[in-house]
Amino acid sequence: MRKNSIKNIRINEEYRREMQAIIQREIKDPRVHPMTSVTGVEVAPDLKTCKAYVSVLGDADALKETIKGLRAAEGFIRHELARTVNLRNTPEIRFIADDSIAYGVSMSKKIDDVIRHDDEAREMTGRVFEGFEDDTDSFGIRTDKDNGGGADL
Repeated sequence: MRKNSIKNIRINEEYRREMQAIIQREIKDPRVHPMTSVTGVEVAPDLKTCKAYVSVLGDADALKETIKGLRAAEGFIRHELARTVNLRNTPEIRFIADDSIAYGVSMSKKIDDVIRHDDEAREMTGRVFEGFEDDTDSFGIRTDKDNGGGADL
């Protein structure tokens, strides 16, 4: 089976979905944060190993503790995956910290700050397009009002 085959993609998604359910419903370890997400799973084509990318809505310490708790519960998770997903082999799982959700939240905050700052600047100046004359359009092209609004050539 090739890495990007349709079968491998379906197996990756099935393992991600089942692992997410097991972590949310069946793991009782207090180190595992309640807002843990499995963002992606890569199962090797030979079905021997699996990389599970895990993200936590919280700080870096919560992520580290969650990874420790998941590594301790790897045998249980693997057993449950073998029970729910009917494949010949159940892969060994490696949990990898994924900070993409935290990165996305920080980028969203930065974009909101820039928009807020831009709106404040517009309110203070009272103009949207600074530096344009009254006889220019929004792109700064000078228009000739006597000649039907066409551009000067």
